[in-house]
Amino acid sequence: MNYSVSTDEFVTMRDGVALAMNIYRPDSAEPVPALLLRTPYGREQSRLPIIADISQLVENGYAVVLQDCRGRFGSGGGFVPHESDGSDGADTVAWLADQEWCDGNVGMFGYSYMGFAQWQAAASGVTGLKAIAPAIASADFYRAPWYSPGGALSLSIVRTWSTMVSLAEVSRALVQGSGDPSDLAHLLNDLKDSRPKQAATPVADLPHVAKYLPWTVDTVLSHPDRDKIWENLAPLDHAESITTPALNIGGWYDLFCGETLHAYTEMKNRGGSAAARTGQRLIIGPWSHSGTGIFGYYPGRDFGPTAGAAAAMLTDDYVAFFDRWLRGRTDALDGRAPVRLFVMGVDEWREEQDWPLPDTTYIEYYLDGDGPANTAAGAGRLATATPASPATDTYLYDPRRPVPSLGGLTALSGEVDGPADQRPVHNRDDVLVFTTDVLDEPLEVTGPVSATLCVSSSAVDTDFTAKLVDIHPDGRAIILCEGIQRMRYRESLSEPRLMTPGEVYRVKIDMIATSNVFLPGHRVAIEISSSSFPRYDRNPNTGGIVAHALESDMVVAVNHVHRGALRPSSVTLPVIKR
Repeated sequence: MNYSVSTDEFVTMRDGVALAMNIYRPDSAEPVPALLLRTPYGREQSRLPIIADISQLVENGYAVVLQDCRGRFGSGGGFVPHESDGSDGADTVAWLADQEWCDGNVGMFGYSYMGFAQWQAAASGVTGLKAIAPAIASADFYRAPWYSPGGALSLSIVRTWSTMVSLAEVSRALVQGSGDPSDLAHLLNDLKDSRPKQAATPVADLPHVAKYLPWTVDTVLSHPDRDKIWENLAPLDHAESITTPALNIGGWYDLFCGETLHAYTEMKNRGGSAAARTGQRLIIGPWSHSGTGIFGYYPGRDFGPTAGAAAAMLTDDYVAFFDRWLRGRTDALDGRAPVRLFVMGVDEWREEQDWPLPDTTYIEYYLDGDGPANTAAGAGRLATATPASPATDTYLYDPRRPVPSLGGLTALSGEVDGPADQRPVHNRDDVLVFTTDVLDEPLEVTGPVSATLCVSSSAVDTDFTAKLVDIHPDGRAIILCEGIQRMRYRESLSEPRLMTPGEVYRVKIDMIATSNVFLPGHRVAIEISSSSFPRYDRNPNTGGIVAHALESDMVVAVNHVHRGALRPSSVTLPVIKR
């Protein structure tokens, strides 16, 4: 189908600010549906295989509109993350629906921040927005990307993203004749030499970011509790006002994986219309946020030729989804299951009817062993039988010597996230390692994963981490998922409560989710510690404001993990027996 492209179009928001757009319109005598992508990254730069191919969308009869968010690139106003995305999205949708070339039906698509903007527009209740397709995104900005379900700051993404956005703001200022070239050099150096910069204290001391993106310091780092600011910014807190179906696309190694799954389940239960509740779709591949795994390959782990986003033919899913909800083609999704997952280990796609899988059996694997579990050479065992003998594993958590993040859900410039080998941290005495016997049958784990630990500490506040690992016959220890619990948030993310040193607490760590078959010859392993840096910030163990702590303020915590019949500690695995 032939089409025309109109660049540098503008639409005026309710406060008079004009936002820049490029519009791709198929040559059609009749009005067509419109698909909107709103981005802070440059309207012609936001293309990855994980989102729909724009030319294919146009060929299927959709007008595609690419828009710069307020204050970014060609758009007017100032950029404050999340602040205007709900109203700007609603105004743009309303404008599109009113154009003579549009039939009044509008959808939205895009990944990461572009997905945030979709959820915010949907929560506005704007008429005309019929469906959204957020990829590797979140509808609760506290839980991801800025903090976590356990309350720890997602340090790597906060610093990396804020630095990248500040760089673009410096460049924009320089083009306009203002700005300081030395700021550009400082910010570039921060990205180039990422890990040392992540270790700088206090975390809130970000002078160059504060100059160009003050929101990071004034909002993110100044509001560590999930207070009213975060509640008001979370579209999912207003799920009852969202009436649009959503095609949710995520990756097992994406830092938004948990929130992609969370949005799917919450909208099925609490969506504001029957269409929103029954129209949720879910696709999860073996992908990460950086884009490294979008092709299905990581250093040391190849998921095969069908694992890539392009091979998954995602654009076909977009077209079918939008045909159903924007064109009213009730048969458009026939033959497509509502859930499609990539199962690692056997490395294959599988269609399912819901998430979590209806036939899931949740099995407790208890932390056990006839001696201390410190290091992989310790006596830590993982078994389904409740331990008979009480025991306590003890280690020193020194925030000046944190356990380094290796792959997983990190977001560091110049580093690879995803299924990295964890053996480099297995010889640390502040890492407890519990493993099953070698498997003689395959064990499928597909679904949400969590750890329930009985813990105590010498500190008034500390962290506990849990990591699920697949140990291969050649010794590789490949991370599958992980989580952290900041102890002050053990009862509530909005009302922190410090610990009493020495008191035993039972806490649950959300380890997000995975889909993996542990093959014969492999072992299941759980790592327990108190840091994963710089994936998360370091808890100084003092009970003070973490973002304001200097390294000299940090104290060592003596942390204990208890196990046995009276104080069992375990990991809950979602086992699929087919």
